[in-house]
Amino acid sequence: MTSSIFVKLVLLGLLEPVIDQNFYYMGMKYTTATFAAAMCNILPAITFVMACILRLEKVKVKSLRTQAKVIGTVATVAGAMLMTLVKGPVIELITTKGRSNHELQKDGTDLQNVIKGSLMITVGCFSWACFMILQAITLKTYPAELSLTAWICLLGTAEGTIVALVMERGKKTVWSINWDEKFLAALYSGIFCSGLAYYIQGVIMKDRGPVFVTAFNPLSMIFVAIMGSFILAEQMYIGRVIGAIVIVAGLYLVVWGKSKDYKSASPSIDEEIEPAKHLMDAGNDGKKKSNHEAANVDVSSSGVITIDINDKRNQLTV
Repeated sequence: MTSSIFVKLVLLGLLEPVIDQNFYYMGMKYTTATFAAAMCNILPAITFVMACILRLEKVKVKSLRTQAKVIGTVATVAGAMLMTLVKGPVIELITTKGRSNHELQKDGTDLQNVIKGSLMITVGCFSWACFMILQAITLKTYPAELSLTAWICLLGTAEGTIVALVMERGKKTVWSINWDEKFLAALYSGIFCSGLAYYIQGVIMKDRGPVFVTAFNPLSMIFVAIMGSFILAEQMYIGRVIGAIVIVAGLYLVVWGKSKDYKSASPSIDEEIEPAKHLMDAGNDGKKKSNHEAANVDVSSSGVITIDINDKRNQLTV
């Protein structure tokens, strides 16, 4: 491992487990789970712009696949914002009748806290996009996804511990471990949101790029809205259903555009065999011509024998 790779690993551990997750959780504290998931859907747009600037993504304005990727990315972000801003009529579900509404409890939160939470989530999303781009760059020189994941989690744990010691100094109660929902949330986040997620996205990212991976992020908004209705008794609005449909349509466009990029980068078997066929045909034509052509032999008075074969003059002196 070179020093440049180790520096990248340190930055990866700082960007994703430390900066992104801490700001995301603090932002969620001031808003709701659905709002936080919706705000994170700006991730594909940020990643797409950064990938284009760093030339990690192929962009041809007149190409149909590029237009599909751009329109699809905009559609996923627009669908997520639609789910957040447009409510419309309430869809009555069995799970929301007669239960306290978690979202209505948050409506009493003042505007200052909502703005504060939005800014925190935005910082976390930008850090997440930087992590995606840096991971794609690191995989080119360190193509071991599982080892890379282990290093990111290890260094992120060390850096997160240092940050916690500084921010929570003098508070011994924050280090106590209780067998409750907080411990379960931390365990789930470490195993699935960090370890398993880093490895899977690294495997896919090495072949398809960071834009393809982040394009699926808006799907979390749909899952959170559904689970929030059943678990947290959040109201389901018609605007969220329409936004979910727009997200799925935009995601399809991005996947279609990336599939065309993948096909154009990998030539088909027929394209690879075609040059060999031309060479074989040219060789067969040459053999046929050589069989039908005669050799002309001239003997001069000076003893020079001249032989003409296939328009190439070979002289032999006797």
